Amino acid sequence: MLLIRLIDGINEIVGRIVAFVAVIFALMIIYDVVMRYGFNAPTLWAFDLTKQLFGFYFVLLGGYALRHQAHVRVDLVTEKLSPGVRRVVDVLGYLIFFFPFAWVFTTRSWEFAMRSLNQGETTYGAIQLPVYPVKIAMAVAAALLLLQGVSELLKLILNKPEPHHVG
Repeated sequence: MLLIRLIDGINEIVGRIVAFVAVIFALMIIYDVVMRYGFNAPTLWAFDLTKQLFGFYFVLLGGYALRHQAHVRVDLVTEKLSPGVRRVVDVLGYLIFFFPFAWVFTTRSWEFAMRSLNQGETTYGAIQLPVYPVKIAMAVAAALLLLQGVSELLKLILNKPEPHHVG
């Protein structure tokens, strides 16, 4: 189904791009440590910026993790069920728990981000970095998670097996 491929593809691309943030994040920490302990010249910006990059990294991978079934699941009850019953339980789980949570997460984080943007919110560190990019990323991440939930629900309803992933 085109919608499933589109949503899965978006989260796959976002996940792979965000993975590069981890490399940037690590390089910044190494740079800061070398400057601090090697040259006794700590940076003023590294702490706040690495916190923000970690925020981007952490929140934007939610949809990617759901796509690859990497979220923590408690399968103690469902592992003993037949595949058909397990699918029904999973569908009900998405409808009763996941979608209400994802909807509230998406709408509230969007409001949170827009408030931060409108106020021009910044960090309190030595260098005042804007906070709204991370909060906007949180709203985007919530929307990506919600969309991936739609894809996963459609796969369950249509009884589509998960394709093999290359990567």
